[in-house]
Amino acid sequence: MSFTRWGPPIDVLPLFAREEQALMDVLTGLDGQQWAAPTVCAGWTVHDLAAHILGDKLGRLSRDRDDYRTTAPREGERFGDFIDRINDEWVVACRRLSPEVLFAMLVDSTSQIAEMFGRADLDAVGDPVSWAGDERAPVWLDVAREYTEFWVHQQQIREAVGARMLDESEFRGPVIDTFMRALPHTLRDIETRTGRQVAYTVTGQGGGKWTAQRTADGWAIDRVAPTSRAPLASVTTDADTFWRLCTRNPADRDRVTAKGDENVCAAVLGMTSIITSSNG
Repeated sequence: MSFTRWGPPIDVLPLFAREEQALMDVLTGLDGQQWAAPTVCAGWTVHDLAAHILGDKLGRLSRDRDDYRTTAPREGERFGDFIDRINDEWVVACRRLSPEVLFAMLVDSTSQIAEMFGRADLDAVGDPVSWAGDERAPVWLDVAREYTEFWVHQQQIREAVGARMLDESEFRGPVIDTFMRALPHTLRDIETRTGRQVAYTVTGQGGGKWTAQRTADGWAIDRVAPTSRAPLASVTTDADTFWRLCTRNPADRDRVTAKGDENVCAAVLGMTSIITSSNG
């Protein structure tokens, strides 16, 4: 076992083009009523959510590839609030664009994103991933976070139009694995002796077992079952419920089994693996 702050690396590079193609397959068949369908993102339609995905991709290319950074939080504005604001501004502006224009721009931006990440040193230290901690994180985690963003929004679009969900292990597994890297940061205020463990099991396609362990420097994680016969806490849920809990999507808490220290279980079930006003 090798418990580290971030856990073992995740390589999602081969998935970007395939995830995007799956999204294009869904969008291609939509009629005007479906483009206007409401999504779980309050106030946003399918068109708005597609525009948001496009904004994420163009913004990433502008910042990281072209070193073009013209937006920043206002004085006193929390980072999560800043992200919410610029996302809303972008989506409102894109309501002027037709679905056909959005579609074409999404296709073009995805190939550029894949090319940019393909040149990146995934083992290098990059910017923080806010929901995983304030420390600078490895680039592979940042890239994996980007993939999860696209996958979650595609799921929300599919749900809104009644399309089959993208739940195959190859697509959902890396999302679950990435989201789980928020566990050490989630447990940061839990004080216990070195060596105590917290277990999280996700069942179904793409699931597995993860264990966080207290070290001298804080909490660390590995993609393994706990070695302790009596973990400090143990949580089990299915894969669909897990990603919804981590992204604050509606989830069925009855599908969750939690054992051990009640405070630790509550902290684990409150784990958030997206940027929000409370963690950004």
